[in-house]
Amino acid sequence: MSVPHSAGPPHDGRGDPGTERTARRTGARPGAVRTLCVFCGASPGVRPGPVRLASELGRACARQGIRIVYGAGGVGVMGALSDAALAEGGEVVGVIPQELMDREFGRKDLTELRIVESMHQRKALMHTLGDAFLALPGGYGTLEELFEAAAWAQLGMHAKPLVLLDDDGFFEPLARMLDHARDEGFVSPAERLLVRRTRTVEEALHAASGDPTAQGRTASTNPPSQAAPPTPSAPAGPSAAAGPSVLAPEQG
Repeated sequence: MSVPHSAGPPHDGRGDPGTERTARRTGARPGAVRTLCVFCGASPGVRPGPVRLASELGRACARQGIRIVYGAGGVGVMGALSDAALAEGGEVVGVIPQELMDREFGRKDLTELRIVESMHQRKALMHTLGDAFLALPGGYGTLEELFEAAAWAQLGMHAKPLVLLDDDGFFEPLARMLDHARDEGFVSPAERLLVRRTRTVEEALHAASGDPTAQGRTASTNPPSQAAPPTPSAPAGPSAAAGPSVLAPEQG
């Protein structure tokens, strides 16, 4: 059932009634991801992979008792994610600005619907509710949400995992760009590891949980970087096969 209301000040999700309710219902282990913030597109794309993977993720989250927080859309990749999770009895929280709700971009049959005043409030609330961030294929909005979360991690404002999930090469150019930014000295080796690319739902949920054993599995799925070796003035980083990192703001 949908429960629309205005969002108050963002909070960190710890002690959030929905999060605690999900944990009690499923017996989730301490430290496990209880609420997953998912960024994804309102378009289905031209290939079937993103919609299929979103459905797999929605079902897996529902079965594992992981509450989903997302942008409240009912079509495209967003629709596939929420449809699958709700069909399996999962909890899905949508966050959407009033303007988009007025334009009928949001679905009303979610576990909970939080209506806010602006896009900035939408992102802030999604960020604070989630224990981890996961990006499925999407466009400008998806990438902007991902990079804002990554930039906040780079600045030390949070330590929540950031995960990319695709199984058809969608994020490969982005991974190569991040590798290139590192090789050119704009991203440190440590910052490079803030965003991890995965190719299966199982890998993605392991990475989102902060499982220390997930990094090796995740890194091994990344394609080699095509970027040039680091310059002498740039800090030497791990091999490109170790996985992409977050793009740091340009200095100077």
